[in-house]
Amino acid sequence: MRLALTALLLAAIAAPILRSDEGMWTLDNMPVKKLMEKYGWAPDSAWLDHVRMSSLRFPGGSGSFVSKDGLVLTNHHVGHDSIQSVSKDADYVRDGFVATSRDREIKVPGLKLMMLKETVNITAEVEKAVPAAADEKAATKARIAAVNNAVKAHTAKTGLMCEPVNLYQGGEYWIYAYKAFEDVRLVACPEYQVAAFGKEDDNFTWPRHDLDFSLFRIYENNKPYQPEHHLTWSTTGTKIGSLTFTSGHPGSTSRLNTIAQMNYDRDVRYPPILKLLEARAIQLREVARKSKEGEREVSAQLMSVENSLKAITGYHKGLLDKDAMAGVQKAENELKAKVMADPKLKAMAGDSWDKIEKAIANRELLTKDSQYTNLASAPTLFLALNYIRSLNEAARPADDRLMGYQTDSELAKIKENFIDGPKEDTAKEIAAFTAALTAARSGLGDSHTFVKTILNGKTPADAAKFLIETTKLRDKSLRNSLVKGGLKTIAKSKDPMVEVAYRLEPYMTNFRRQNDDYGSIIADNAARIAKARFDVYGHDVYPDATFTLRLSYGDVETYPMEGTLAQPYTTFAGLYDRADSWGPEARWGSWSLPQRWIEKRSRLNLSTPYNLITNNDITGGNSGSPIIDQKGELVGLAFDGNIHSLAGTYYFDAKINRTIGVDSRGILEALEKVMEAGHLVNEILGK
Repeated sequence: MRLALTALLLAAIAAPILRSDEGMWTLDNMPVKKLMEKYGWAPDSAWLDHVRMSSLRFPGGSGSFVSKDGLVLTNHHVGHDSIQSVSKDADYVRDGFVATSRDREIKVPGLKLMMLKETVNITAEVEKAVPAAADEKAATKARIAAVNNAVKAHTAKTGLMCEPVNLYQGGEYWIYAYKAFEDVRLVACPEYQVAAFGKEDDNFTWPRHDLDFSLFRIYENNKPYQPEHHLTWSTTGTKIGSLTFTSGHPGSTSRLNTIAQMNYDRDVRYPPILKLLEARAIQLREVARKSKEGEREVSAQLMSVENSLKAITGYHKGLLDKDAMAGVQKAENELKAKVMADPKLKAMAGDSWDKIEKAIANRELLTKDSQYTNLASAPTLFLALNYIRSLNEAARPADDRLMGYQTDSELAKIKENFIDGPKEDTAKEIAAFTAALTAARSGLGDSHTFVKTILNGKTPADAAKFLIETTKLRDKSLRNSLVKGGLKTIAKSKDPMVEVAYRLEPYMTNFRRQNDDYGSIIADNAARIAKARFDVYGHDVYPDATFTLRLSYGDVETYPMEGTLAQPYTTFAGLYDRADSWGPEARWGSWSLPQRWIEKRSRLNLSTPYNLITNNDITGGNSGSPIIDQKGELVGLAFDGNIHSLAGTYYFDAKINRTIGVDSRGILEALEKVMEAGHLVNEILGK
């Protein structure tokens, strides 16, 4: 069996023409011919527009309109932070929530959802802005400047929220223009225990039994928003072989990277990240086990860390699969051979693979510092350092500034963020910063500039506690005085966090500049390879994921598992069987059920489909994506992939890579029979 699977995988990866089930396709370039050949049907422009305008982007995930009154469906885990943030007078994470009327729907501060209104291809004008004799660094800066100018112009023209989008590793440049919604209210969610049933043990596995959904509503002018398009909800669902689509925002894949880039991830990038995540997970689990309040406080962070740990472990294992990577290497060799055989393509991109490999080798020397000096765990310090850096960069010529600091709007945004101030809970920040400093001290040594500047003779725990508890950066008056006084006032500040940020900034910025220089070489040559790939294969190749709207397609399909076949669906009966089999105490209650689910067991139709699998091609960011049939009806809600899907960051294996979703029928059954939300069922079904 292993030999047969390997042969299939190698043949599929090496082929320049993709299998019909693979791909996260942009809506302007759907593989209509392949769909017609396999399914005898392909979406037309009206269907695609309907799906596009029914789809939404959440921070870190996806969603969709599911009623004429602006009701929005996404995963519980996508909405988890929002649910937690409004749990002031009650614990909606633990107990779930249903707004019994619209005046009881709870506004979520700071939550912004985005709907894609239009896309504009600006590749020609961007490439026109690059001087013919420009080196990699100059070419990269010229492209960035051209993209920024185009985005600024389109924003002024449309009034929409416009973002630059780089597709095919720089082979194409686009503007994606969004309508933003900022009045978003929580409508309903099940208990976290049933939404994440099986917790981390079941994450990325199949069969699954998770009710991973939540409902929000968008308001405008204090009234429910009336979308032009929304998905109708299927009550009949799917069956084995049903054609399905996922419409969502896959975050990032690296399938078009060179082998040199993939080997760097395998050998250099991932191992230390895995160590840091393991240490952070241990720390958070300890907090969660000490008390129920501690468990509630760290639930979102622990879920995120454990999810990242399991995911990156899967990416790493995918890169360690010698048979699969041999197929990737073969595909790269075939493209290189075609490039070298064409004088024009050889002149443009013939040495690009070697240049990327050399830049990676040079950049590798910076990798250790880069990973241990990341300030993600110290947002207050990063906020101050980033503002100081912006002032220093503003004093340089625009074309000599770091990326992200080149335009007035970028600098203004950094200033705005600094004025707004830190939002993180101090206890959580101290814990995260302590863990990061402990790792940095171990990995870099006491004499390293980063470690020495921050610790200043203290232990990591003492330094983190001192800096975060002593700083006055949470006082707006101090931030305003620093903005008003500029660098001179900052240089004289006696605030310990400001002092550390000011001393650390030159080192961090110089380090960032070196990284960017190597990054420019990689980006320019990746764009050259992308252009060559277009010349050889055309648009039969889809772009890597960029957290922009994509459509993937496939069908409800089983796969080989442990000598048998995986079941295509699970049911409510399976949920209760798993809970009964483990008992409520196993693995800290991972398979326990909330009390009302025990009490209302007899009300449920236990044969109702609960979760399902399809062979749609998705990745992180697709969480919350609607699963849609060819009628445009919602038949499920994507929330995960199986363990085999993790290698999909680098290559796709249609034989075993599966999307896992909540069945549309299961959500309706739970809303009506357990959550007492018949009014929402009626709204969803248009009654």
